[in-house]
Amino acid sequence: MSQTISETVTYDEGGQEEKAPCLLRLESVTKRFPGVLALDRIDFDLKAGEVHVLFGENGAGKSTLISVIAGALRPTEGTIRFRGRVVRLHSVHGARELGISAVFQEFSLVPDMTVEENLYLGAETCSFGLLKKGELHQRAEEMLSKLGFPLRANQKAGSLSRAEQQMVEIAKAFRSDLSVLILDEPTASLTEKETERLFALIEQAKAGGVGIIYITHRMGEIKRIADRITVLRDGKHISTVHAESVTDDQLVQLMTGRVISQIFPTINHKPSEVMLSVEGLKTSSGTVKNVSITVRRGEIVGLAGLVGAGKSKLARACFGLEAIAGGRIIFDNQNTTGFGPRRMLDRGMFYVPPDRREEGLVMIRNVRENVVLPSLRLKRFSWRVFLRRRTEKQVVRGLTKGLNLQPHDPERRVDQYSGGNQQKVLLARTLTRDVKLFIFDEPTVGVDVGARVIIYEFIADLCERGAAVLLVSSDLPEILHLSHRTYVMYRGMLKAELQDSEITEENVLRHFFGGDAA
Repeated sequence: MSQTISETVTYDEGGQEEKAPCLLRLESVTKRFPGVLALDRIDFDLKAGEVHVLFGENGAGKSTLISVIAGALRPTEGTIRFRGRVVRLHSVHGARELGISAVFQEFSLVPDMTVEENLYLGAETCSFGLLKKGELHQRAEEMLSKLGFPLRANQKAGSLSRAEQQMVEIAKAFRSDLSVLILDEPTASLTEKETERLFALIEQAKAGGVGIIYITHRMGEIKRIADRITVLRDGKHISTVHAESVTDDQLVQLMTGRVISQIFPTINHKPSEVMLSVEGLKTSSGTVKNVSITVRRGEIVGLAGLVGAGKSKLARACFGLEAIAGGRIIFDNQNTTGFGPRRMLDRGMFYVPPDRREEGLVMIRNVRENVVLPSLRLKRFSWRVFLRRRTEKQVVRGLTKGLNLQPHDPERRVDQYSGGNQQKVLLARTLTRDVKLFIFDEPTVGVDVGARVIIYEFIADLCERGAAVLLVSSDLPEILHLSHRTYVMYRGMLKAELQDSEITEENVLRHFFGGDAA
């Protein structure tokens, strides 16, 4: 595409073409925030027609690096070369003029605008100062059809599911000529079918010479689409390797110093009485169809299946977040069918949602307030209309220290922490009251390996102390290594119950895709 010089993109005078220029090259790029060195002399290059994965723990500098490339942040020091010429990206708009477009993990849609308005926000076509709505609608419909996304162009963005919003964000990136596409955990909310469509789009973009920077913590995705992998740790460049020549163990060691066998703990479980019994449950939405499961004290029960299989809806129904059309929920020997979340919480059930930003945390409040939020009505934290702030501080400081919150500052706003540390805040919340059954719904989405180790040890400790644990996960290794019994769901139905030695990759995967029970 043409390289336009504007007030938002400038080229250094005398910029010379390299003999064999990369599409994008970063040289000794440094980014400092007050008291924090986020990027420390990073070297990175991207070739046309390749997928270059950024791999590292939360807080390693991945998000800062892509924000610099996308024009959202300016580097403190260092040089950025695009097609061999030095550029200074002063804004996201300036980066897009060059064909550098990013799909960030946090969405930027305007809820009250339609899909088509969001798609072309800032790039509308007008005539005599008037918006050409018909042309806008047609372009949006053509774009969505070309990408294969089942969305209506005139639908309000606020009414879309998270997966559908993700599709709109991806479509925004494809609205103009692309040179560099940045994708930050793009499949976190997508079903298997939607993920396959995204990978097909990535292949098309590669074939067209687009360079793709891809952030993921999922090993399977890395093996599937990566050409090269750059590992970051503590804001430093550790290594760049070819995907076909590196093993999962080697990647984990580069990132954390651990091997995969050290990630999952050995759990000494002693199952006892039934804590939760779900009998023939049907949800009003039809996403769960006649499902029956049990969860005992002292065991971890896995609820497995692809995204959209109904496992999350089942868990939410147990906690009172989904309307029930039939069946019964027996919790702690009481019929709690139709109870709302507050009543279930008071009876000792705690649900940890998969979307910490939308449902789990109040991002503009501090860690302390977030941790004690569901327990403020307890005498431990309040007396009449007064809050016991001293108790809050003592309890939260102890809980967050035990979970290795980094930095350990309970008065710091949650949105200033990495995803892994935000997840630790959610986990700390579960320990502020007496809980008999913990439901963890996709507890490691967008979380690095280092944080996963802490989360897995946390779940294992709960089980060994005698709590009942229901683990909802689309991550197969979590199911294989943590659960003592596993239910596999497919299209809202229960396909299999496996336990102990039956919980193998072959058995679980067969039922993931609707295979008949063995």
